[in-house]
Amino acid sequence: MKEMGVIVLLLLHSFFYVSLCFNDGLLPNGDFELGPRHSDMKGTQVINITAIPNWELSGFVEYIPSGHKQGDMILVVPKGAFAVRLGNEASIKQKISVKKGSYYSITFSAARTCAQDERLNVSVAPHHAVMPIQTVYSSSGWDLYSWAFKAQSDYADIVIHNPGVEEDPACGPLIDGVAMRALFPPRPTNKNILKNGGFEEGPWVLPNISSGVLIPPNSIDDHSPLPGWMVESLKAVKYIDSDHFSVPQGRRAVELVAGKESAVAQVVRTIPGKTYVLSFAVGDASNACAGSMIVEAFAGKDTIKVPYESKGKGGFKRSSLRFVAVSGRTRVMFYSTFYAMRNDDFSSLCGPVIDDVKLLSARRP
Repeated sequence: MKEMGVIVLLLLHSFFYVSLCFNDGLLPNGDFELGPRHSDMKGTQVINITAIPNWELSGFVEYIPSGHKQGDMILVVPKGAFAVRLGNEASIKQKISVKKGSYYSITFSAARTCAQDERLNVSVAPHHAVMPIQTVYSSSGWDLYSWAFKAQSDYADIVIHNPGVEEDPACGPLIDGVAMRALFPPRPTNKNILKNGGFEEGPWVLPNISSGVLIPPNSIDDHSPLPGWMVESLKAVKYIDSDHFSVPQGRRAVELVAGKESAVAQVVRTIPGKTYVLSFAVGDASNACAGSMIVEAFAGKDTIKVPYESKGKGGFKRSSLRFVAVSGRTRVMFYSTFYAMRNDDFSSLCGPVIDDVKLLSARRP
């Protein structure tokens, strides 16, 4: 009987664990539509640390309805009716069950309010990253950001923290739409030496939000939300999907939105003296990003400039670079020569799209 009781307890524990396992998408109440009771509020400030369902709060956290007026500014929520604002040294935290050793990407919407130099510290211990949000990539003021981590245990405490100190404690970034996706880092194949050359593996894209997801620079990210690739630049690159943009191949692609300050790269194993062919597609995202564009592709010491005349309505062309490897490791990199702005919105950065990147050894003629 005692053994039977142990078995039942183990089964119940297994059921409980499985029932808590996270599915890709919004975190529980990740859109903050379930809010605090009126008795837990003082104006817009939340005064009970557990008042917002599924979240634990710390510091000066506000629950902001869409259309809330702050001075001469009206605060707009990108989706739904509510968001949270993090004041000085404030944070929100949620515990999620994960698989130890696996990789995950967090996606969230953020908008600055008062300060020009607002930042966010995103962490899952022992990993963390301070992400600057002063560069606004879309005219709405809201951008989708991504960050990745490797799970060190079966649970992850996801923390989004405002490290800023402003004169007005209510100043701080707005947060909404917190989501997560499990990442499965791809491997090279006999059809492509590059990993994730089609960019199909990447962060969660929130449905019905057409801004794309920013992949932060490698300098502030221990693990890339775009498996296989590094963002080797001062600015982010944008991860786009076929539901909202024109994509040359498959369902995902990368938009180089900040000229030479927005670059993606990957280091691959090569055999010195052997000839390789790097092929890729260059296009536009059908987001009114029109004009003359140039994508510069690099493979080791070799380079090619690919011009593309964009009408801002979608389309792409293919190009390739043939080179001889000079070492056992070759760096493949792409960036846009010029900055570009959407012709229907002169405050939104845009640029050429790259996709379907392949690297293969060339056969001798």
